[in-house]
Amino acid sequence: MKFIKSVIDEMKRVTWPTKQQLRKDTIVVIETSIIFTVMFFVMDTVIQNLLALILK
Repeated sequence: MKFIKSVIDEMKRVTWPTKQQLRKDTIVVIETSIIFTVMFFVMDTVIQNLLALILK
């Protein structure tokens, strides 16, 4: 019971983001994911082609 009370007290102190901040943060996460996806794709393709040239 003490645990539940402390959780409720702690949840009252939480500052939730605004809609605008949440939207902004979501866009940042999506952009970062896209950048890393493209970067890893390019690196993988380059390494794959280099290995194909070396092993020919």
